[in-house]
Amino acid sequence: MRKRPEIPATCPSQGQLSSPCVIHGLLDLLAKPWTMHILWALGTNGPTRFGSLRRSVDGISSRVLTERLRVLEEKGFVNRHYEATIPPAVTYSITKRMKDIERVFQELDRVAQKWQQEDSPHGQGAADKRAHAT
Repeated sequence: MRKRPEIPATCPSQGQLSSPCVIHGLLDLLAKPWTMHILWALGTNGPTRFGSLRRSVDGISSRVLTERLRVLEEKGFVNRHYEATIPPAVTYSITKRMKDIERVFQELDRVAQKWQQEDSPHGQGAADKRAHAT
């Protein structure tokens, strides 16, 4: 197993070290496998039951989804609502904390759509490449 690189306690800021860098904790959480997919699905689809969430995050196992949801709930990104019905109904939704970074997800979506269009054989990117080739 590879050892993770050590994260410095401070962040470089304009060529010098500044106060402790709190973004490392957030980036570490968001960089875990499937985490961004889960948050995107919940932010896009609204409150979602576990089974539906598992189906919307293609390829994730129930075990990994459960682990990630527990961590996200613990960190305040996800709400878990349990209803004692038969069968039990568990619904997940994003919290106010997650709504604070929802704009980041929306911007990532905008960039992804732009790049997809540029990379498409019929998109703007293809037209630009043809124009530069002549």
